[in-house]
Amino acid sequence: MRNHTVTTFILLGLTDDQQLQVLIFIILFFTYSLSISGNLAIISLILVDPHLKTAMYYFLKNFAVLEISFTSASIPRYLYNIATGDKMITYNACVAQVFFTDLFGVTEFFLLAAMSYDRYVAICRPLHYLTIMSTTVCRRLVFCSWVAGLFILIPPLSLGLNLQFCDSNIIDHFVCDASPLLKISCSDTWFMEQTVLICAVLTLIITLVCVVLSYVNIIKTVLRFPSAQQKKKAFSTCSSHMIVVSITYGSCIFIYIKPSAKDEVAINKGVMILTTSIAPMLNPFIYTLRNRQVKQAFWDSIKRTIAFSKQ
Repeated sequence: MRNHTVTTFILLGLTDDQQLQVLIFIILFFTYSLSISGNLAIISLILVDPHLKTAMYYFLKNFAVLEISFTSASIPRYLYNIATGDKMITYNACVAQVFFTDLFGVTEFFLLAAMSYDRYVAICRPLHYLTIMSTTVCRRLVFCSWVAGLFILIPPLSLGLNLQFCDSNIIDHFVCDASPLLKISCSDTWFMEQTVLICAVLTLIITLVCVVLSYVNIIKTVLRFPSAQQKKKAFSTCSSHMIVVSITYGSCIFIYIKPSAKDEVAINKGVMILTTSIAPMLNPFIYTLRNRQVKQAFWDSIKRTIAFSKQ
């Protein structure tokens, strides 16, 4: 985004109503705190508990790191804006926020696809699970998720750095995002808009195909299991991941369902709140409450802490 006369932007936020701003601040501060503490708890449990050393928990640990990074790239800045009343953001800070929120967001999709492959191997190839999902393979899949996210981001980012901002510097959003920035640019943004759309749809299609293929094979395999207990156990190992996938993909699909021009901004803001604040808060609870091993590790850590404090 080439800078001409505009050196700072003004983020309008979600509302101008003072009372509503106080309520929004309290809710976002609460959800952000829960998100950070919940994801840090999952990372800590996986690092210290010897029972959580499988590929599934390696991916979950990296997913928790991504969730912390993603929500921290946007929510603290907005909380600061509400608390101080200062809606200004510098050009460089705005560019950095766009880059990091998009990088963490896109990487999450590829990591969710890798996690679905892990569940496929666990259910459909259980005897070869440890061989196929070795530590090296897991590290490569995580590394490739980051690289894929970066490569998807490079084309629109390269074009975005050449955007010109001549007059308006008011961004109708609570974070710096591609869509409202394109609206206030005085450059021809048609090609940029198509590039953003292609990269976003490409990310969704590639990762969604991986997820769908994995779960189609999982369902076919589970349905061949002889007992209902085996089927229930198999589905329970995938349920947490399926819920998180549904939330992540569902929220993003809303962005690309063409709303009216009047509703587009409000819908984008709502989806952004869901993806940057609510989803990162819910995910630790989804994985904890629906996973017996994580729950056991949590209670074991509490018992160890109590025992240590009594010594």
